[in-house]
Amino acid sequence: MSDAPVRLAVIIGSVREGRFGPTVANWFAGEAKQHDAFEVDVIDLAEANLPGVLPAFGATPAPETVEAVGKVTPRLEKADAFVVVTPEYNHSYPASVKTLIDWHNAQWHAKPIGFVSYGGLSGGLRAVEHLRVVFAEVHAITIRDTVSFHSAWSQFDETGLPRDPEGCTAAAQTLLGQLSWWARALREARTREPYKV
Repeated sequence: MSDAPVRLAVIIGSVREGRFGPTVANWFAGEAKQHDAFEVDVIDLAEANLPGVLPAFGATPAPETVEAVGKVTPRLEKADAFVVVTPEYNHSYPASVKTLIDWHNAQWHAKPIGFVSYGGLSGGLRAVEHLRVVFAEVHAITIRDTVSFHSAWSQFDETGLPRDPEGCTAAAQTLLGQLSWWARALREARTREPYKV
C-alpha cells in the first residue's frame, strides 16, 4: 500500500450557538496530527454555511448555491478518510451533518468514516448509530470503534484538553489506526479500479 499520508477531513458537525464541537474536534485533530499517517483538514460546518434547500432532481442550482457548496466539495473530494465530530440532538445527529451528506454523493464513495461523539449520558452514541445507516447509503465504510465523551462538558479543562487524557487518547489512537488501514486499502483499491455505483 502507498506510504503517502492519508488525507483526513475532520468535520465539525454542530452549528449551534455556544457549541462544544470545536473543543472536541480540535483535540481530535491534534491527536491525528501526532499520528504519522495523516494530513489533517478541519471542516467546520458553521463556517461552510451550506444551503438547507436542495435543488430539484436534475435542476442546476443557483450560482450562489454552487459557490457555497463549492467551498466544501473539493475538500471532501480530496479526502481519503473522514471523521465526523457530532453531538446528539434529540436522539440523533444534527441537521447540518445531514445537509453536508445530502449535498454530496460520489465524494463519500468507498471511503472510510470514523466518529467522535459527545453529549450527556449517552455520549452521542445514538447519533453515531443513525449516521452509520445514512453513510452506508452513500457507499461509505464506517469504522466500528469510536471515541465518545459522556458528560462531555466536564471532561475537558479550560484549555480545551481532556482532564483524564489516557483513556480518550487510547481510544483515538485505536480509531486512527483502523482509519489509516481502511483509508490506505480503499485508496489502493480505487486506484486499481474506480468504484462503480
